[in-house]
Amino acid sequence: MSTQRDYYEVLGVSKNASDDEIKKAYRKLAFKYHPDRNPGDKEAEAKFKEATEANEVLSDKQKRARYDQFGHAGVGGNSNYGGNPSGRGSYSFNGQNFNFDFGGDGNLDDIFSTLFGFGGGRAQRRRGADYRTVLTVSFEESIFGTTKTVQVDGKEINLKIPAGIDDGQSIRLRGRGGPAPDSSGEAGDLLIQIRVRPHKTLTREGYIILSEQHISMIDAALGCEVEIETIDGKITMKVPAGTQSGTPFKLSGHGVPMRGEERGPHIVNIIVDTPTNLSKKQKELLEEFRTARKRGFWN
Repeated sequence: MSTQRDYYEVLGVSKNASDDEIKKAYRKLAFKYHPDRNPGDKEAEAKFKEATEANEVLSDKQKRARYDQFGHAGVGGNSNYGGNPSGRGSYSFNGQNFNFDFGGDGNLDDIFSTLFGFGGGRAQRRRGADYRTVLTVSFEESIFGTTKTVQVDGKEINLKIPAGIDDGQSIRLRGRGGPAPDSSGEAGDLLIQIRVRPHKTLTREGYIILSEQHISMIDAALGCEVEIETIDGKITMKVPAGTQSGTPFKLSGHGVPMRGEERGPHIVNIIVDTPTNLSKKQKELLEEFRTARKRGFWN
């Protein structure tokens, strides 16, 4: 440039601007004037180069100190910018050198990932599209895990469903999505969302399996044994006398796998059914029971 503007003026910040303010100002200008966003616009390209040069100096504490004291003379030759009419150039940011192509083939996301630290400080490679699909499994398969076959682009993939997977969770298969857009890129991913078919009697909350067990009022009062359907099969559970409706019973180790071989519980909620359509004899017996209770014969 024949005449160099003040670097603070270029970025639109004050001389006491913080590092964060300088960084934000440069990002805004770089995004606005980047040649990929303004193909063939020489003025925009010049402004991008000017902002780049200003940022290189002001984002470096030593260079900024020399610039504040001596102006452009204090950093003469330290601004490592080199460009040519073809739109190809190299820049130095914080001691790192990057080569860019502004001829229209460059990838704006890749360049900005390098400039601004996206992607762990290195340019992101162009990726193919991510594929998405939905796979339905049974309640039992979601608890114990299974292997399913899915087809992608005519190819069969054996997919391992981990034990304990829940409805709505997704499995990512890296590199099984759309093909890479070029030889230096990478394939996209395959995202498989799991749907779990409802069970006829069992539900789930986290690592807990839930169910309800209906018993009669007589069984609740006198106690009984009931057969409970669990994910592991039917087991017998004892219901003590005097059990109230809504009382939960825990069957340890019959829930969802947690860590290693450990599993959550199965919670059985007791529902006491109130009798309807009583016969005359049944009503008489219940009346006798109520009378005895009022007289203190039954607590």
